[in-house]
Amino acid sequence: MTEVAAPDSALAGSDRTVFSQQHGPFSTYERIVEPSADGSEVVEHTRYRLNIPWFGWLFAVPVRRVLKRRASANRWWAPPDQLDATQALVLGLLAAASMSAAFINTLFTQTVEFAADDFGISDTGIGDAGSIVRAGIVFALPAAVLADRIGRRRVLVIVAWLAPLLSLLGAAAPNFAALVATQAVGRSMGLALAFIVGVIAAEEMPRNSRAYAVSVLAMAAGLGAGIAVMSLRLADIGEGGWRWVYVVCSIWCVVAFDITRRLPETRRFTAESTRTDRPAHAPRLDRKRFALLASVAFAGNIFVAPASFFQNSYLEDVRDFSGGQIGLFSILVGTPAGIGLIIGGRIADTHGRRRLISVALPLSVLAVIAAFSVGGLGLWVFSFAAATLGAAVYPAMAVYRTELFPTANRTRAAGLVTASALIGGIGGLSLTGRLIDGGWSYSSTMAMLAIGQLIVTILVITAYPETAHLELEALNPEDDGLDLREIEDWPSAPNQDPVS
Repeated sequence: MTEVAAPDSALAGSDRTVFSQQHGPFSTYERIVEPSADGSEVVEHTRYRLNIPWFGWLFAVPVRRVLKRRASANRWWAPPDQLDATQALVLGLLAAASMSAAFINTLFTQTVEFAADDFGISDTGIGDAGSIVRAGIVFALPAAVLADRIGRRRVLVIVAWLAPLLSLLGAAAPNFAALVATQAVGRSMGLALAFIVGVIAAEEMPRNSRAYAVSVLAMAAGLGAGIAVMSLRLADIGEGGWRWVYVVCSIWCVVAFDITRRLPETRRFTAESTRTDRPAHAPRLDRKRFALLASVAFAGNIFVAPASFFQNSYLEDVRDFSGGQIGLFSILVGTPAGIGLIIGGRIADTHGRRRLISVALPLSVLAVIAAFSVGGLGLWVFSFAAATLGAAVYPAMAVYRTELFPTANRTRAAGLVTASALIGGIGGLSLTGRLIDGGWSYSSTMAMLAIGQLIVTILVITAYPETAHLELEALNPEDDGLDLREIEDWPSAPNQDPVS
């Protein structure tokens, strides 16, 4: 944070000086330096308000320590760049939206085994159901197109409401087909919520903190997915207990209300929408870049989707875990592994994306295969290693989806790349279900699917550009005429009572 002495701060006949924030994350900030009553020492008093929705309590103690000069502002938990008050507000709201999106996108994966047992569905049927639900991405693509034409905020608000409300219908599904149908639509709104959140984060964060923002959003998403996992204890209530997990969807309407009330439109979309030379139709996607990112998303999810989707089946069928044990396993392994997100985000922002991916991605794949091969302590160790390494890779991989496309079609590109990833996942899920029903072991199946991740690693090393430290306009010549300085009325974070 940078601060400046107020013009009238030096009072006549007094050594009292008042400093205000010139640039920084606080919605209100005032530091007063003055001599004590007896003149024996200098007293400093700081009043401030850090407006980070939903997660402000996590930063309260670290920020207080920084202001007391007991800790450096350049710590592992802080972004490499300095955020302003509105960026802090937006990041907090997006993190809450990420929780909602992750819960919705995890819901069917976590409950399908229990619903399938209830309705008498085979592993092949489970794999096909997962493919159908993922094919629901077609319902999310119109949201991507609209977000590029009418604004990120408007569309985000719509899908933030639709995602939990549509997914809630799964609680009343009379049969497995109806459950799959409701989740194909509900999950697609969760996917739309997720990729629009990613676009807003990329457009609003400073150039050295985009991967950091992705890591923060991913940690929030992990919490949302963790809530879905913890809700699995409801599946142990009795026959049909899994339905109560869908009822939990209703809590995310609170997040939707907060987003509706406080989220501003992005500066880049506002600048793009007011350009006098804005074309009537969206510009054509860069075919080379899109083909590259879509291929990586497709190949990677041939492995990632089955590894995630069939984990619960493996734990239940091979390791005899109950619903509660599966939830406990996921929390104890996934929660501490979240540190990989922050570490990976900082490395990606400070040292580059490609180097991180080329090392951590192959190691994470080997750990996943090992986790599907052993039980006991080895299962826990390899699962933790896979989760940590995978978390470290995620910010670097995810940020490319929004960095390599201009403002006018950034959301559309992100949606189509997400669709490509889901198509790869559909193929992987369908193949995995049939191989396991055909007698293949989980470990051999995962080893065969890992070919997709080998392709990803090769493409990243040989064809991906390095995007760290560059503004989005430098990466996308189409945005050369975008002048963010002209957006003078972009709303700032609302002021609140200061904290001393």
